[in-house]
Amino acid sequence: MDNTPRSGTELLWSALGGDPALVDRVEYGGTSGLLPARLPVMDLARAAVAVCSLAAVEHAGLPGAVRVDDGAVATAFVSERHLRVDGRAPVNFAPLSRFWRASDGWVRTHANYPHHRAALLAALRAADSVEAVAAAIGERKAVEVESAVYAAGGLAVALRTPSEWAEHPQGREVAARPLLTRERLDEAPPRRRSGPLRVLDLTRVIAGPVATRTLALLGADVLRIDPPGNPELPDQHADTGVGKRTAALDLERPSDRRTFDGLLDAADVLVTGYRPGALDRFGLDRPGLVTARLSAWGDYGPWGGRRGFDSLVQVATGIAVTEGSVAEPGALPAQALDHGTGYLLAAAVLRSLTEQRAEGGGRLVRLALAQTGHWLTTALPRYEPERYLAESEGPLGRLRHAQSPVAYEGGPTGWSRPPGLAGADAAVWAGA
Repeated sequence: MDNTPRSGTELLWSALGGDPALVDRVEYGGTSGLLPARLPVMDLARAAVAVCSLAAVEHAGLPGAVRVDDGAVATAFVSERHLRVDGRAPVNFAPLSRFWRASDGWVRTHANYPHHRAALLAALRAADSVEAVAAAIGERKAVEVESAVYAAGGLAVALRTPSEWAEHPQGREVAARPLLTRERLDEAPPRRRSGPLRVLDLTRVIAGPVATRTLALLGADVLRIDPPGNPELPDQHADTGVGKRTAALDLERPSDRRTFDGLLDAADVLVTGYRPGALDRFGLDRPGLVTARLSAWGDYGPWGGRRGFDSLVQVATGIAVTEGSVAEPGALPAQALDHGTGYLLAAAVLRSLTEQRAEGGGRLVRLALAQTGHWLTTALPRYEPERYLAESEGPLGRLRHAQSPVAYEGGPTGWSRPPGLAGADAAVWAGA
């Protein structure tokens, strides 16, 4: 039988290159049945937090147990929904960030940021209203909307089934690659740190900020940099900005670039969450630096340079169909690809630092929301009722029925007879 809590942790810890014996230190508990879904979302969440905690105690050299409480995990994975600012609930999705009916299916858009909303409206040649966008999308095929909005710099994804994503060029690229990659880049000697770990944070939205929020919790000095005039959305900043300091720098301005280069020279860790290639011109490589790169689709394949968000990855990869249907797409009970990847990213950074302390050398780790989604849909066992059903022929016809959950070595595997017609048996004991 599957021991899912432990098996998920073992799989992730192995992907991170951790010592298998440390998994024995993890203790699981708390309220059960949280984050219910057709896919094993709670198993992903629990395992991601477990390996992040394992990486933290390993790096700190602490001997105690790692405790994973399902209630704390589930609450953290929807942290943005629990946020209150002076009693006000957050705005997690703008009106134009939603599912839309196209002429042949469904499209999901993301327009939380003003520049993404403007690109969406420009691509559709629509007014800034739900009614106008619905009309414009309803006249087109889903893939046509996806292509047009992407070409305009916006974000829209056509709904695909799991099999359609498996046949898509990007889906094939994702399936052919590991959950995450870890590389040693140079032979720089081990770093000597006299103060807290210095983490330069160039991430946005949820996954990257969750990773750096976690590193800040563990004592790192995290400095987040945003471009002037384009700060993080206020509610997202309130949720993921705890423990950090923030600054605004325009890397195209020489004076700001010099300031940034000085910060990077003194940093221990750089975490980036912009689309692949967007920051390459700034020359971010440094000897001995631990760099963690996060993307939506991976930095490979035909979608390697595209922007993306958790909600869009769910739609493109077939998760929305699995959680709903082609006729009525659904969603995971949390932005689990974001949060799960965030804790994995923090764990990968900590594991890299632990290895670097012993061996030296710069490190590069890369994760993608699409890779986490692939792991969720393929690596963990999920509840499939068909595994626990049986069929039998009898007087009532061909029946499909649940198997008994009572099981033990040497015990029965099923009933000796099917149900008969009501009242058709003689009122005597069998064999009498």
